[in-house]
Amino acid sequence: MILELADIRIKPGQEAAFEEAIARGIQTAISKAKGFQGAKVNKGIESPDRFVLQIFWDTLEDHTIGFRESALFTEWRAIVGPFFAGPPVVEHFVLTYKS
Repeated sequence: MILELADIRIKPGQEAAFEEAIARGIQTAISKAKGFQGAKVNKGIESPDRFVLQIFWDTLEDHTIGFRESALFTEWRAIVGPFFAGPPVVEHFVLTYKS
């Protein structure tokens, strides 16, 4: 399993609308992608305009090729993109330890 971690900064004052949009985007677009296993969204306490999106994929390619090169990605960005203050920082991780 691969963890995609996206650090997202949104335009100030848009927190409530973005929370709705990101949930809708996950439900209507990302969740339909091949290899999608689940997602979590966390909102910053000290920085309420910062969100951390965690998406779990079967493989790296399910995200980088299957999803990113699909119409579902275009749909996703249309829903959440207008809220972005800048491009999200996205990295991928593999689990090395769990207790």
